[in-house]
Amino acid sequence: MALEIPFIAALNHLLEKEPWARERLAAFAGAVVELAAAPLPSLRLRIDEAGLAASAPAQAAPTLVVSLRPGAIDWSGDERLAEALREVARSLRWDAEEDLSRLTGDVLARRIVQAGQDLAAWQRDAAQRMAGSFADYFAQENRLLVARPELEALARAREALERRIEALERRARALE
Repeated sequence: MALEIPFIAALNHLLEKEPWARERLAAFAGAVVELAAAPLPSLRLRIDEAGLAASAPAQAAPTLVVSLRPGAIDWSGDERLAEALREVARSLRWDAEEDLSRLTGDVLARRIVQAGQDLAAWQRDAAQRMAGSFADYFAQENRLLVARPELEALARAREALERRIEALERRARALE
């Protein structure tokens, strides 16, 4: 219940800016959607007549269960509702800069969003560099991995050896 209220508020904030999305979801008024993302507690939402999210009664059976797992999303239940939710989820975008500008003004909002984007880019770059450094360490220093050029040279040597063995086998058969 602690996560439900802010999640519903954030979702409705996005939906209120997109009349087409509310209209698409209003067709499923009364449907209950359960979001499960272990280890977090499951969230149950009800779609209201306006196409917005509302709290669902605890005893209400879910019309659709959406299970979020690393690298996968499982949908079980009403397939039409699942398709509508997928369409809405693909299209909804939060304009953080617009929302921040109401609190801080346009210039500061732009700088905050840009700082966030720069931080995310730095983190991606740092993660890629770290992964490259680990790969180099394990290939060069620790020798747990084989570098691509060494692996390719080994494959070429194996192929040459196989050709020589085949030639020897042909010669041995010819001598018999």
